[in-house]
Amino acid sequence: MKIVLAYSGGLDTSIILRWLKGNYRAEIIAFCADIGQEEELAGLKAKALKTGAAKCIIEDLREEFARDFIFLMFQAGAIYEGQYYLGTSIARPLIAKRMVEIARTEKADAIAHGATGKGNDQVRFELTAAALAPELKVIAPWRDEAFRKQFPGRAEMIAFAKEKNISVEASTEKPYSMDRNLLHISYESGVLEDPWFDASSKKMRGMYKLSVAREEAPD
Repeated sequence: MKIVLAYSGGLDTSIILRWLKGNYRAEIIAFCADIGQEEELAGLKAKALKTGAAKCIIEDLREEFARDFIFLMFQAGAIYEGQYYLGTSIARPLIAKRMVEIARTEKADAIAHGATGKGNDQVRFELTAAALAPELKVIAPWRDEAFRKQFPGRAEMIAFAKEKNISVEASTEKPYSMDRNLLHISYESGVLEDPWFDASSKKMRGMYKLSVAREEAPD
């Protein structure tokens, strides 16, 4: 079996890569779309291969992303439910479209993604795949009972990464995930799921990538 995985090199997709390879006895083609992650792409190919991928494809889709997705979204004034900016979600159909094209070129049997079973990202990936290549199987580990049983939380994933010598930025000191592209950067999961947690505290200053804390900004 051959699977094309949407791969970022973060905690979730790194663990999913290793899990897919073992659970499906599959050849994994890791695909990462360069949509403006900057330094996050450094060493990504070597990391994917070390984690277990048979091949890692990184493609520069920044121009297409800006021209056919970001600008059109701005022109439409698209804001989800009148308040949520589509910084992360606007990129998903583009990534899925390219995954389908790669799957056909590589004669893959399925595509896989790391979207959770509770959000809209799973819908964006899978509706795109269903529209463009209904014959392709879609694998969503977060909806797989065996995967969820093995990894009930991020602590277990971090421990697994450490055990298998999989290098990830997430740690007990940085128990969250982030998503960055040309348009924005966002954070989720881990400690950020707690509504009482103060993400503006000094110990969380490492989250700032595109800006700085107000206290540290120039006058």
